[in-house]
Parts: sequence; C-alpha cells; structure tokens
Amino acid sequence: MNHHFPLPEGGELLLHRYPKTARHGLQAWEAADEYIINELTTQEWDHSAPLLIINDAFGALTLALHQYQPYSLTDSRVAELALATNAHDNKIEQSWQLLSSLSPWPNTEPAPGLVLLKLPKTKALLEYQLAFLSQIIGPQTQVIAAAKAKEIHPSTLALFERYLGPTHTSLAWKKARLIFSKRDPQLPASPLPEPLAWPLPKSDFTIYNHASVFSRSNLDIGARFLLEHLPSKQSGTMVDLGCGNGVLGLMALAQNPQAHVTFVDESYMAIASAELNVHTNLPQALLPEHQPRAQFLVNNCLDGIASDSINWVICNPPFHQQHAITDHVAWQMLVDAKRVLATGGQLLLVANRHLDYHHKLMRLFGNQQLVASNHKFVILNATQTS
Repeated sequence: MNHHFPLPEGGELLLHRYPKTARHGLQAWEAADEYIINELTTQEWDHSAPLLIINDAFGALTLALHQYQPYSLTDSRVAELALATNAHDNKIEQSWQLLSSLSPWPNTEPAPGLVLLKLPKTKALLEYQLAFLSQIIGPQTQVIAAAKAKEIHPSTLALFERYLGPTHTSLAWKKARLIFSKRDPQLPASPLPEPLAWPLPKSDFTIYNHASVFSRSNLDIGARFLLEHLPSKQSGTMVDLGCGNGVLGLMALAQNPQAHVTFVDESYMAIASAELNVHTNLPQALLPEHQPRAQFLVNNCLDGIASDSINWVICNPPFHQQHAITDHVAWQMLVDAKRVLATGGQLLLVANRHLDYHHKLMRLFGNQQLVASNHKFVILNATQTS
C-alpha cells in the first residue's frame, strides 16, 4: 500500500488512515486530493485571506498547505486525529485551526480567499456546507471542490449554483473531477438547514437528525430490529457506541431508569443530534439530581473510557470509513468494548447476518449468543468473563 502522497514541487507526505493498522490496507488520500493540489499550482489566489479546507479526511490537503495556516473544517473526530498523527509523522507543527461542522466562521476573520471542499458522502451534508459557505464567502472567494468523477452529477452542480453561483467542472483525471464555483453577489445567503425530524415508531418520541447522521430521514432497519431487544430495568453504566442520532441510547434511558448512558460517536453532528433527542424527549435524564443520566462524547470509539467500567455496550456497527467499505472500524469497536466491559458486562450488537460477527465475538470474548435473527440481521450478545 502506498503511503506517500506526492507534492507538486517534488516532495511527499507520509500519510496513514487513523488509527494505523494493517487490517484495512486503504490509502489515506484519493486522486481528488492530488488533483486539487496540482490544480493550485496553476491558480492565483489571495494568500492574505483565510484558506478554508472542508472534509479533509486524513490531512492530505491541510498538511500539503499548512504554510498558509488554513482552517480545517470537518464533522469527524477521526479526521482530526488522523491530521494530528500524520502531522507528527511528518514533523509538521500545527499551524492550522480546527472547526467542527457546527462551528461558526470566526467573526474576527474576513471572507476566505480560497475554499477547498471534498464532497461529503451525503447530499444533506453538502447542502448544509454550501449554505454555510453562502453566508461567509464573498465574490472574490475561489471555491474548488473535488470528488471521484462518478460522484459528481448534474444535481450536484445544481446545488452549487443554487447556493453559491456560477459553477463549472474540470476534465476528469485519474477518475476524479474538480468543481469550480464563484459567489453570485445577487444571491442571498441561505439559512442553515434545520435538523430533520420524524416520529419514532411505537413511541411518543420525536427524533431529530442533523445533516450528516446515518439514515437521517427514517429509522435504520438494523436499529429498528435492535430496539425490540434492548435490555430493560437494568442499572449501572451503558454505552451507545457509534450512536448516530442516539435512538438506541434514548430508548435504553427510557427502559432503564436506574442506568447511566454514554452516547459515543466520531461525528459532531451525530452527538449534537443525540443530545437534542435526549433533551427533547427525556429532559429529566439530564437533570443533575446527583449527576445527569446521559453523557455525550465525540470520540474515536471508546478512547479514554476506563477499562472494566461499563456494564453494557450497545452497538450497531458501521461497515465503512469515509467512502470506503471496510470492517476495521467495527473491529476496533469490538476490541474497545472488550476492554471497557466489567466482568459480567455484556455487548449487544446488530449486524447483517452475512457478516462474520459470530466468529469475531468468539475470538474476542470466547463466547457469543444469538439473541434474535430475521431475514437480514442477527442480534448477538457476548459476555465479559474476565
């Protein structure tokens, strides 16, 4: 696997995905990243105005342009950690400032001179980010977006024109394509889209979803199945790992009034959604009688959570990282769950039935039990025995 990201002047960066592991064998950048960096050698842009980089998955763009002291905006805690780790490996001191996907543009800064945008996975997040840009960029700001050519559709360009102004694309290079857009001063700034809301079936709850949340417009069918088999009337500590909008942890709070639930996800928008859902539907869980029963943590899996401290880990694990299909994130979740569970603690997960989670759990825990299954999913349980 090539870990050397080429720079136009002949140098290179050593880049890895985060966390470093031989399991996934995936490159830490795309041709679209190279295309952007090469394109900038042909462009004139105002170096005195801020540089804004959006959705830099593992730090390729931010590190290649670190001398311009960019702002790096992401929804991903893993992306932030990858940037820090790759900077350390390349002996680059931090010169950039991080912004989360829900951060405002610093009011002390002028409009960016250049915006570099890697297209996100979802149309909803792209719309949110374009609305954000419509509020902060000016007519002189250059906007260059990039993605695999197959991910750029006429509807994608229409969104740029709707929110920003005149837009055109480049020729394809290594199956990647660039989008160039300029701000039309006649277009009004767009308000940021509100979280999408829908009623949770078989409950009185309303579920709110920010733009980047998985299965934003309806209840994920895996989560729907797991909701039927959540523990009830338990005490102690629970974790909704990879919580998304927090629907599993929300119902765990409701069904286990003596339990404390920590919501964990690497997405800032996911955690904001989970917190909004608990605040809206179970505000009493946040009242500090002794301490709130709900805690919210933007985190890489279970980093920093004490070993042998949790009674239940509930998980609907992902099968991707950024645009790549991979199980290494799910494997890390299982390993972390094994570490944090106290003796007698239990992991409860839902997964596509064709995936090999039975053997993964046996390998890690030495036991596993089939709780339920249907034509598509299995719910599995493993117990910490030591």
